[in-house]
Amino acid sequence: MDNYFTGRKRNVERWIGHPNFELVHHDVVNPYFIEVDQIYHLASPASPPHYMYNPVKTIKTNTLGTINMLGLAKRVKATILLASTSEVYGDPEVHPQPETYWGHVNTVGPRSCYDEGKRVAESLMVAYNKQERVSIRIARIFNTFGPRMHMNDGRVVSNFIIQSLQGNPITIYGNGSQTRSFQYVDDLVDGLILLMNSNCSLPVNIGNPEEHSIADFARIIRDLVGSSSPVVNMSSQEDDPQQRKPDITRAAKELNWRPKVIRFFFV
Repeated sequence: MDNYFTGRKRNVERWIGHPNFELVHHDVVNPYFIEVDQIYHLASPASPPHYMYNPVKTIKTNTLGTINMLGLAKRVKATILLASTSEVYGDPEVHPQPETYWGHVNTVGPRSCYDEGKRVAESLMVAYNKQERVSIRIARIFNTFGPRMHMNDGRVVSNFIIQSLQGNPITIYGNGSQTRSFQYVDDLVDGLILLMNSNCSLPVNIGNPEEHSIADFARIIRDLVGSSSPVVNMSSQEDDPQQRKPDITRAAKELNWRPKVIRFFFV
């Protein structure tokens, strides 16, 4: 199910017509009725340009959309997995970030529609679990890359690749010392499936604990592409987290999960 706000039909065209696949054009802010055993609730813009473009829509998706999906899970007695985010930690004061860390988030900043939306979504999940006995799973997803990323996604992986291929300056906001941890999409999918089929109702970090600075990442992308693009530093963005690295102890213990693609770019 997709409303195509950021998704694209062509990403799943190969499966259209398959007897075990059905594509539904629908928005989770409106109730939906179907018989299912498991619900993967991944709906929400996740790129800053996308969620800042329509912050109200982002908040509605993460609140009304989550309520609707939880209502569906309650009616059909399905297990529901919420795709939450490392952004619930905000600009962290604890490093690396374990699931027990409550976060450091600006509730009225430019990123708050997404950060706070996901935090409310997690609260809704826990409330429905306690009050309505809905079976829940919460995945806190860290930065992810892989095939079929949108070239205008607005995050550093696609930005740096496109800028390098076009020979344009590679733009870094700030001095580039801020860090991120990038996981390959295959590892993320494996983690989500393992979590869904586990008995763990606690939040679980799904991410790659390999940490790199944005400046190093820009140079690596440029060198892999074989580009001569200069790296240019721009003014810092408001509330841009300065470090991001998951503590995956819980994922390793509860799911026996660790990323397999550790050094895809960093070889």
